[in-house]
Amino acid sequence: MSDSQLTLNLGEGSVSFRFTPEAARELKEALDDLMQRLKAIAAFAAPGAGGGRPQPQQPMEYRHTGEVFLEIFCNPNIYPTPFSAKVLITLRDDRIRISTEAELTRIREDIHEYLERVG
Repeated sequence: MSDSQLTLNLGEGSVSFRFTPEAARELKEALDDLMQRLKAIAAFAAPGAGGGRPQPQQPMEYRHTGEVFLEIFCNPNIYPTPFSAKVLITLRDDRIRISTEAELTRIREDIHEYLERVG
């Protein structure tokens, strides 16, 4: 399959870069798994769920090396709900490096839109 532009919408703007559909599917799986773990943490903390502390979850670290290096990181243990979660994004090549934070739900939507567009 051919490469296509992926646009990630950030809090203050966006960034676009070449990304393969295969890499996007891998990222979607990692983000879906993270969302499930965040939902489990939120369900455990919900009223009537028995109280106590939820089992600590491993951080999510996604890395892709292609035309650019992309890393997405999230520690699910610090967010009360999946909808408040943010991910740290690092995008770099030999000339530029961008590190920023973005909403998990927005990044998931961006990946979903990309995969719909490229098939």
